[in-house]
Amino acid sequence: MTAYIVRRLLMGLLVLLLVSILIFLFMRLLPGDPLYLFIDPTSVSQLTHEARQALMHQYGLDKSLPAQYFSWIGGVLHGDLGVSSSTNGESVNKVIASRIPTTFYLGTLAFVFGSVVGITLGTVCALRRGKWIDTVLTVIANIGITLPSFFAGILLIYIFTYKWGWLRPPLGYVSPFTNFGVNIRQIIMPVFVLSIFPIASLTRQSRSSMLEVIQQDYIRTAWAKGLRERLIVTRHVLKNGLIPVVTTMGLQVSLIFGGSVIVETVFNIPGMGRLMRDAVFGSDYQVAQAGVLIIAAVIVLANILVDISYGWFDPRIRYG
Repeated sequence: MTAYIVRRLLMGLLVLLLVSILIFLFMRLLPGDPLYLFIDPTSVSQLTHEARQALMHQYGLDKSLPAQYFSWIGGVLHGDLGVSSSTNGESVNKVIASRIPTTFYLGTLAFVFGSVVGITLGTVCALRRGKWIDTVLTVIANIGITLPSFFAGILLIYIFTYKWGWLRPPLGYVSPFTNFGVNIRQIIMPVFVLSIFPIASLTRQSRSSMLEVIQQDYIRTAWAKGLRERLIVTRHVLKNGLIPVVTTMGLQVSLIFGGSVIVETVFNIPGMGRLMRDAVFGSDYQVAQAGVLIIAAVIVLANILVDISYGWFDPRIRYG
């Protein structure tokens, strides 16, 4: 088991290395002046030739791409993500540190809510296969998979805020440590929108996986022995049918944190997603590449945890 975890960690580090190279190259090969990576484009246009050359040397842009990459990744490994060009020279570390708790708060709530609801609905569909509740939930799940998150967000704001007046204020973000009541009203819709696709996909995956397990001989034997339904479901069906579902849950992490860009924009939430959008449109590439690297690290870690969890869900799996 220890050897397997070490191998997975090494593979995760290799993936992050490749991601960092791709991020670096994409940012450096974008059209425009390379100084845009460090300085506001308006300020660059006002530089004299001498000042421009001095800045190119200061930021190492007169070096080769490999040398620039090793300089950047060396700073990242030492905890230096660079300087933001759109916040008057503020450290990228400080900018991201002020936004990342909000995104992780919403993303964690959406992940937990989507996983619990999706697995529960999928199990109900499998146990009531062919019944009306199976048909209704399957149709809703199919709709949820195809529903765009930005449309769902706008629709919820219109219905629950402007039409019925239930959730006010609908936009913005107040920390739960500042005002818990306002925070709950503000995060209900964003968390639900982030959870729509995970709920829908996990419902379908759970239904398929549980149906396969229910048809096994040991499950029919358990029914024949007169065991209670709840005992059969919790002890046999769920644990043996969760491996494909856990794999899907790992994939949901990327969808949730990737989808935060749209959701945080729609609901005007100052998180990582909105920060990255503003960084791209504002040509603040230091913030953009740091944000992508952090989200990639979260996704890689989530997939490593999913792989390790297989052994707990299925004792037949042995890691060599």
